Amino acid sequence: MYADYLAAHPEVVPTPASEVAVECFGDSPELADELVEFIVGGTKRATASLVAGYAADEEPLPKVGAHWVCCDGSGRPRAVLRTWEIRLGPFRSVDERFAWDEGEYDRTLESWLEGHRRAHGREAARLGIEFTEDLEVCFERFSCVWPPELAD
Repeated sequence: MYADYLAAHPEVVPTPASEVAVECFGDSPELADELVEFIVGGTKRATASLVAGYAADEEPLPKVGAHWVCCDGSGRPRAVLRTWEIRLGPFRSVDERFAWDEGEYDRTLESWLEGHRRAHGREAARLGIEFTEDLEVCFERFSCVWPPELAD
């Protein structure tokens, strides 16, 4: 999918293939399927991940300008995304605009907090740390760039 995007857009400076993440949102195939539908539906243009998760998994933090491939719960590529903003801050620093841009469910700050307390709580447990609202989060905004019918 990423190669198709590059072939159609020779003006794009490609992210090195070794740096193109291919991943699913969420922590289960069912959640990945649910969340990818927000991408293809056009509402989800942001995501938030615990910085401790990147460190534990020995993965670099996302970079502005980098591309990544979003897959559904079965691992099938559904969209190429391009990061345009990164902000690191404590979980508690999320605001209404970010919750809206993340584009899930009713897009309110209240539902974002409820859902992400659960999701980040599961991630913290996986990492063997206690979830608190002081944990550092990578707040990432992105555009959908491929396929053409989904591109922003």
